[in-house]
Amino acid sequence: MSNLHLYREKLTDYKTILNSYLPSRQQTKDEIMTEGNRRLEGKVALLTRAGSGISETGGTAISIVADVADEAAVNVAVDKIIAFFGRPDVAFNNAGALGSASPVAQMETSDFDAIIVTSLRGVRLMARAEIRAILASKTKGSIINTSSFVARAAGAGTSAYAANKAGVDAMTRALALEVGGAGIRVNNVAPGVIETPMFDGSGVPEEFRQALANHAALKRLERPVDLAEAVAWLASDQAAFVTGQSILIDGGITIPGLR
Repeated sequence: MSNLHLYREKLTDYKTILNSYLPSRQQTKDEIMTEGNRRLEGKVALLTRAGSGISETGGTAISIVADVADEAAVNVAVDKIIAFFGRPDVAFNNAGALGSASPVAQMETSDFDAIIVTSLRGVRLMARAEIRAILASKTKGSIINTSSFVARAAGAGTSAYAANKAGVDAMTRALALEVGGAGIRVNNVAPGVIETPMFDGSGVPEEFRQALANHAALKRLERPVDLAEAVAWLASDQAAFVTGQSILIDGGITIPGLR
C-alpha cells in the first residue's frame, strides 16, 4: 500500500471521527445557548461587562453594579457572589473601555489612562479577587479574560487599546502559570468586530462597517453568540486541559494576505 493511500485512508478516518461530533444542520442561537447552559450546569459563573455584548440565559442570577477599576468595589462584589452562591467556578472578565481612535501625538494622557485603568487594571483586580475566592473554596475553576484581535492586528489610532489588550494577553499567560497547579485555568478570548450597542454607538460609518465585514474571511461581522459559544467551551470541563491560551474568534479578519 502506498504512503499516499495510507494518508488518504487516515484522513477519511479522521473525517469520520470529526463528523460524529458535528451537528447535522445549522444550529440556532437558542440551541447554541442551551448547549452552553448544559455544559455549565451546576456551576457558578461571575460575569463582568460594560452594559452590552453577551446576554445571560437560564439559571439564577444576581446583578451587582461595581467599578472594576476600584479595588474595594471589586472585593465587595466578589464577596457578595460568595455570600449568595458559595463560590465562583467560572469567571468571565468582559468589562472594558473601547475609547476613541486617536493618533498618539494628539491623544491626551488622561484618555490613554482611562483605557488602561478600566481594562487592564480592571482585569487584574477581578482576576486577583476571583483567584482568591476559588483557592479559598478549595475547588477548581476557569477564568476567561477578554482581549481583542487588535492586540495582534493594530491599526492607526489604536495604540492605547492595542497596548491594553496585548497586556491582557500577557497577563493571562502569567496567571495561568501561577495558578495552574491549584487546578485553576486562565484563558483569553480575542474577538473581532462584534455587533454590539457599544460598537453601534461608536460612530463608525456604514461604509467602514461593510469594509470590515468584507475583510473577514467569513464576510460578516461577529455576533455576540459567536463569542459566547467559545467562552462557554473554555468555561466547561470540555476544555479541562486548555490554559494560558489566547483564542482568536474573529471570523478570519486577522488572516494576512490579499482579499
